[in-house]
Amino acid sequence: MRFLIQRVKHAAVRVDKRTIGEIGQGLLVFVGVSAEDNEEIADKMIKKLLGLRIFEDENGKTNLDLHAVSGGLLIVSQFTLYADCRKGNRPSFIHAGPPAMADALYEYILNECKKVIPDTQHGEFGADMEVSLVNDGPFTIWLDSREQ
Repeated sequence: MRFLIQRVKHAAVRVDKRTIGEIGQGLLVFVGVSAEDNEEIADKMIKKLLGLRIFEDENGKTNLDLHAVSGGLLIVSQFTLYADCRKGNRPSFIHAGPPAMADALYEYILNECKKVIPDTQHGEFGADMEVSLVNDGPFTIWLDSREQ
């Protein structure tokens, strides 16, 4: 499982010209699921995500987590995080999880995050989405479950 996390001042996702998810200060998280992933792996990734202390405290130190700043969470599925570009110029996505399995894990992640972060918004699995953001920092973190 892979999470590409961006600290944002604002982020939104649109499908068919309508906004379906939008947050102010918080985290925009792109989620990629591989065929080897499961709920146990998702739980570890969620715990790490929600525990990241990447927001500034009153002294300007990155010492606060999402909950401490009452931030929002926008979670967007993105199978292209498993692009394999080692051969040729056309990416292969053979390491991405099958759609039905990936969708189920994506929904699981959303539901678990909503239990902790009330302002959890999301994209639409498998849809052609437009994602906009105002990066804060920029501050971008890459989490790969194989490295956790």
